[in-house]
Amino acid sequence: MTGNQLNVTRLKYSDPDFDLKLDRLLAWESVSDGAVNNVVTEILQNVKKRGDEAVVDYSNRFDRLDVSSISELELGKEKLQQALDLISEDERNALDTAVQRVRDYHRHQKQDSWQYTEPDGTLLGQQVTPMDRVGIYVPGGKASYPSSVLMNAIPAKVAGVSEIVMVVPTPDAELNPLVLAAAALSGVDRVFCIGGAQAIAALAYGTETIPSVDKIVGPGNIYVATAKRAVFGLVGIDMIAGPSEILVVCDGKTNPDWVAMDLFSQAEHDEDAQPILISTDADFIDQVQFSIDKLLPTMEREPIIRESLVNRAALILVDSLDEAIELTNRIAPEHLELSIENPEQVLPRIRHAGAIFMGRYTAEALGDYCAGPNHVLPTSGTARFSSPLGVYDFQKRSSLIQFSPKGASEMGKVASVLARGESLTAHARSAEYRIIKEG
Repeated sequence: MTGNQLNVTRLKYSDPDFDLKLDRLLAWESVSDGAVNNVVTEILQNVKKRGDEAVVDYSNRFDRLDVSSISELELGKEKLQQALDLISEDERNALDTAVQRVRDYHRHQKQDSWQYTEPDGTLLGQQVTPMDRVGIYVPGGKASYPSSVLMNAIPAKVAGVSEIVMVVPTPDAELNPLVLAAAALSGVDRVFCIGGAQAIAALAYGTETIPSVDKIVGPGNIYVATAKRAVFGLVGIDMIAGPSEILVVCDGKTNPDWVAMDLFSQAEHDEDAQPILISTDADFIDQVQFSIDKLLPTMEREPIIRESLVNRAALILVDSLDEAIELTNRIAPEHLELSIENPEQVLPRIRHAGAIFMGRYTAEALGDYCAGPNHVLPTSGTARFSSPLGVYDFQKRSSLIQFSPKGASEMGKVASVLARGESLTAHARSAEYRIIKEG
């Protein structure tokens, strides 16, 4: 190692202590700070009790504002349209393209009601309906993400949600016009310039001005994540997201500069982000290390990327593509790049990943903005049991059951036996009343 080489962790799958080292590298506790929990609990209780007044107080305190009423924190649709009119032509065209692609993709996810009729006339089925109102949390200030607006609001609109309430903090009264423009194009109905745990509390409990919602989605800091976890059950939430992750599986034939920059693309999110490369080619890993050292000084967020690479990144050498796939399923990454020849051949063997980017030209960054699929993805190994945010997250399913007289009689006999086996006599007799007496 040269003196200028960044100390990125290197692991070898065949090493006897590989499992232990990998487990330590992957370990992450998303929301576990006792002090944060205490602060969030106090905020939630205060907003629940005092409503608008508490939200205003917290906004003035945490976002350094000077407002006297909640009405000063709400933006009308004319403000959103004004922001849309003021952005540059290039920005407008980029937003329009992204909106169209995200909407087109999510239309394929929309589920419809269905039913069928059995021979005796019994009808069974499922009725699919949208939620009435959802809240989306969008980070604000300098760390503003118009793409978050698109990815959270558009699936809700496609699902048929009647009202979308967006909350976005505006520290020092700083408004990001791209975020507001994205809200205008995505069909957001109401916007409040509030953030933190107080925004989550307002959406969950409702205040005199801010309506309560059925579900809260969108990324935020540890206070937001802790608040979302606390109100889950009263309202739905999308997920408790950990730091961003990317796993690149490469056969050594992709430009190493491309791979290094793909790792950077997630590392620049924050110091806890986790970029991992798995390759069968030891020389290629050396080339990527060289590219990292060469390109890192050119990055605007170099200190953040550096810390992510030193503390949470890994360059992993495996003996075969089979080992790479086995490791991939174990890690269950948020973003997976299959930077290999014929990625479609190994696709059926990938069981756990939030989003799969196939081929050398499919940079993960395209998925963040304009590919079409949602960029709200499961992190910290939760891709083992979770899915990307989608239209289905804003739809509910109700079972449909309508028995014919004959069907009710036949199934009543079955229900009677099972109910009496559970000593639930009222259940049994309720079913028995519908049994048609013979003769």
